[in-house]
Amino acid sequence: MNNATNNILSEIEREAVIEMRHAMHREPELSNSEWKTQKRIMETLVRFGITGAKTFHNTGVYVDLQGTAPGPNRSVALRGDIDALPIQEDRDDLPYTSQVPGVMHACGHDMHGSIALGTALAFHRMRDKFSGKVRVFFQPAEEEEPLGGRSVAEGNLLDGFDAAVGFHVRTDIPVGSYGARAGAVTNSSDQFTLVVHGTMAHGAKPHLGVDAIAIAGAFINEVQKVVSREMPVDDRAIVTIGTIHGGDARNIICQKVILEGTIRTASPDRRNQLVRRVREVAEGVATMHRGSVEFSSQLGDPPVVNDRQMVDRFRDLVFQSAGEDKYIEGSASTGSDDFGFYSGCVPSIYFWFGSKEPGNEAGVHTPNFGVSDDVLVPTTELAIQYCLNLLHA
Repeated sequence: MNNATNNILSEIEREAVIEMRHAMHREPELSNSEWKTQKRIMETLVRFGITGAKTFHNTGVYVDLQGTAPGPNRSVALRGDIDALPIQEDRDDLPYTSQVPGVMHACGHDMHGSIALGTALAFHRMRDKFSGKVRVFFQPAEEEEPLGGRSVAEGNLLDGFDAAVGFHVRTDIPVGSYGARAGAVTNSSDQFTLVVHGTMAHGAKPHLGVDAIAIAGAFINEVQKVVSREMPVDDRAIVTIGTIHGGDARNIICQKVILEGTIRTASPDRRNQLVRRVREVAEGVATMHRGSVEFSSQLGDPPVVNDRQMVDRFRDLVFQSAGEDKYIEGSASTGSDDFGFYSGCVPSIYFWFGSKEPGNEAGVHTPNFGVSDDVLVPTTELAIQYCLNLLHA
């Protein structure tokens, strides 16, 4: 096995990466509130002599590392997200357990942000050994609107870049293994709200009213046929009704019901079509039952789409540095990630690094989720070497 990516980070950089992970985990911050995390990142960059960092999306940071060596003048962006989740941590075996009640890094963003830090520190130190530019994003608000990834796209922060690199811990891949696959690897995630209007009447005389609950029930049943009968299986389409509220009393025909849900698909081409069909089913069902609806939707994360050549290059690097048995292609996810905004702007890769081992087997977004520190430095060095490969492609 060729350990080509080992020892890229200096000892002091390794310590800073682990220290950042522990600090972020002890003081997690929710989406759009990452002020302490932002300050900590900027102070660490300055401590290592990195100046010129810029803020975006209020609580985000990005920094450019410019190489001075001759060669192709390519530019690569790397993202590490930094927000936490509203979950009470249930781990008593960690010396860096969350100190913020009801908030924890249950999705590995403390790892992601620390990997981004290590990447920035290494490229700053190695600036006379590469050509081109690396832009490292410490991105807030991956989990909740307003999304940090949208700000990257709308702020044109990837203009002129040749590639973008993202990554995520994965709990079904063993520690020391990595994965990636070409094409859509996550679903889009769009939100909708449906307000159903009927007419109030006495519960004993339903013919005098229009039952909004009956309309809502019909919609819940009919909308699933859009998925099962109109969308290709490969689209991984999902319509979820997450909340439903309505009714004033048990003996009154309900005049208003509010439903909220999500619409997901792996197909960028049929994304708008699926939202439109959910609206049309709602309107049709309401008309059939003599009621009316108000439908509103908001586009959230686009699908993350991996560039095939970038995936092939990543696979080759894992083969060379860790061994062929450490590459696990992995299945696509029906979840979402706002790295989709990056992949919609430039050729991108969103690779996975494994965390599964005894004691760390819980899924993301759960109170028992955890990842060993041992994963941190090897993944950081793999990301650095991969960016170097892209710069000199």
